[in-house]
Amino acid sequence: MPGAGRAAGVRRLRPQRPEEPPAREDEDLLLAAAYVSDAQYNRNVPFETSPRAIRLYYFYNHWTMQVAIYFFICVDLSLALFEEPALFPLPFLATSIAEVLCLTAFFGRLVHFAKVTPQMVFWKDTKNICIMVTIVLTLIDLIIYGSLEAVNIHSIRWSRALRPVFLINFPESRQIRRTFRSIRNTLPDILYVFLLFMFSVLIFSLMALKLFGVRSLKTVEGLPYFTDILEIAFELYVLVTTANSPDVMMPAYNFSRWYSLYFITYIIINTYIFMSVFLAVVYNNYRKHLKNEILKLAYLKRRKMIEAFNILKVKVGTEFVVTEAQWKRLAKIVMPHISSPHLELLLRISDEGQKGHVDKMNFLRLADLLNIQVVAINIKRHPLEDWMPRVYQSSASLLVQRMVRHRIFVWVYDVIILVNAIFIALDEKKPFISNAEWLFLSLYIIEILLKLYTYEPRAYFGRKQFWNWFDTLIIIAALVATVANATIQSGNYNSQQILDIVLILRILRLLRIIVSIQRFRLIVTTLINIGPTILTFGGLVLVVYYVFAIIGMEAFQGKVWFFDPNFTTPEAQVCGNPALTGSAFARDHYCKNNFNDLASSFIVLMELTVVNQWHVLAGGFALVTHQAAKLYFISFHIVVVILIVNIFIAFILEAFFVAYSLEKSEVETAIEKKIQELGVGVQEEEMQDGKLIDNMDAKDSGFSGDDGDNKRKALKGLYFRIASKKYRTVDALLQQMFESEITPEDEGPSLDEILNLSPSDIYPKNPSFGNSA
Repeated sequence: MPGAGRAAGVRRLRPQRPEEPPAREDEDLLLAAAYVSDAQYNRNVPFETSPRAIRLYYFYNHWTMQVAIYFFICVDLSLALFEEPALFPLPFLATSIAEVLCLTAFFGRLVHFAKVTPQMVFWKDTKNICIMVTIVLTLIDLIIYGSLEAVNIHSIRWSRALRPVFLINFPESRQIRRTFRSIRNTLPDILYVFLLFMFSVLIFSLMALKLFGVRSLKTVEGLPYFTDILEIAFELYVLVTTANSPDVMMPAYNFSRWYSLYFITYIIINTYIFMSVFLAVVYNNYRKHLKNEILKLAYLKRRKMIEAFNILKVKVGTEFVVTEAQWKRLAKIVMPHISSPHLELLLRISDEGQKGHVDKMNFLRLADLLNIQVVAINIKRHPLEDWMPRVYQSSASLLVQRMVRHRIFVWVYDVIILVNAIFIALDEKKPFISNAEWLFLSLYIIEILLKLYTYEPRAYFGRKQFWNWFDTLIIIAALVATVANATIQSGNYNSQQILDIVLILRILRLLRIIVSIQRFRLIVTTLINIGPTILTFGGLVLVVYYVFAIIGMEAFQGKVWFFDPNFTTPEAQVCGNPALTGSAFARDHYCKNNFNDLASSFIVLMELTVVNQWHVLAGGFALVTHQAAKLYFISFHIVVVILIVNIFIAFILEAFFVAYSLEKSEVETAIEKKIQELGVGVQEEEMQDGKLIDNMDAKDSGFSGDDGDNKRKALKGLYFRIASKKYRTVDALLQQMFESEITPEDEGPSLDEILNLSPSDIYPKNPSFGNSA
């Protein structure tokens, strides 16, 4: 780890910088840039500090290397689509060669990592051991499986379930690992609640056996009702998910109305109380361990920046500083594509007194400065203003522009969209309704043309103008749908697929209401903002789904088959397996819900996640194999529905709380202040109110009048503003909360103390109202 010694990246104070040769100075600059880059991206990779190791480390972190390793991970995971049971069958030789190539790439990446990290650190890292063991086990399984296949003996490819190990354990997947650590740390507290929950289910199962088992009750299928303790426990567990309610209760309820009290009591205790306690425990522990993880990142980030400062510092007077030239070179190495105006702006913030150097406190903010997106706005004249200035600046033209910027313009189109929704719901075969579609389409096209006339086109379709692109694409889709619909009706086309596409494209037009209503936009924008972080949980779900899918294919492949609906043979009625005769699985025609390939397995697992009718699926596969197969489905429900879904809910809650409650950081405030001082600032409010050339959201703007037009004429050239908070990550927001508690002079605890931080160091062991507040 950085800070643990010379091998891990610690550099001590050296003599004055001018005394060092240029080569040594460049090496120090590369080393300092590596620390700053790690702090910027929250990387916690210990690396050797020799010049060769540093260059290898830069190559290791290059985006092409990361894309390559993710490509091979995707190829490795997708091999299950081509292996038996396969969706697209390929020979074993082809898939085995592809897998060996992937393993070679993984081993090469691991060797590269070993070249940049100290040997002792590398061999103590469990991630590296897991990758090496998985590679060896996969090769052994390939050899054994291939040898048995050569003599026509079928065996199990058990190593396929280990493939997600590569996705989890490479350093690039630290977000997924953090989620797994949160689950692992939460398990002890959840375990006690789960044991108490299972004890409650067992108690109620024994009560059901004594209450109903001796009364010779029958189910709808004519089977004995609640006579087997294991079957009772399974049915009551399913009742917690409400998937078999009220079916499971009806035999007892039909016998006596008073028996409904038993099921009502059970549902209140186990469904509403215990499931709520599960969510509370998961959320509390997840938040606690997440805060611990973020606090570690904050301290490690501070230590990396301090070490970078110690490498480059020189003494000026009584304090140590970094020269302006070194600071600029460092920033260019860390962010090669930074523009010169942006770099100069950051330097003005870091060197407020224009002294020609940056002090320690301001240097420590460099990673944050580089992380905050500063948008450069090049305000340009409208092309029509250059081509025909007299026409564009005429009274009629200015009146049109003011009308487009006025909020009433938006309100009028809101009403048009709502009326259009009513017409879409009506019968389009009537000529009046059909012709009205052309009218609405014409109005939408006129709206786009008026906006392009009022606003500078290149700014209107700027890279960050998501809602303008969204609005325009919806209009284009509506145009394609209307033209296609007219073509189909005038010709002899009868393709149902084309008609389906036309209908969908027409309905998509209503999505423009999201653009118009600010509250809708706020919700959708928030979802989009936290989308990249939600992908972390997408990776987590993918790992769990993949493992269960591989296990399901090995256990249940070929047990259930889907037949075309036109088949009326007895075999087709029972999904190709006589064991399903008379079962709810066969009656409901669930034959396509099988584990005969990876895609079908994922669909079944999604259905199990929804939990509706999951007991029918579990019962069907138990009939074709063994009753113990229900443990597979119960395990999936516990892992995914109870654990992962609750953690996902906890994450969403935390993300929204942070996104809505956190104010701008001190660094962002400093950037905005300097932008305004230099007179090159554009306020976020101005961008939202439609007063600038490149802003296309005119919802909240009023008539700008002559003053507004004069302001637009004056605002030409390059301006800056802080990107809105939608570009931050949730991790960055949480880290910002704790970094504000660390003073600039605080170098934090030692590296070992940072890595061994526990939630008990953050939260009081004996909480009271006072210390909790």
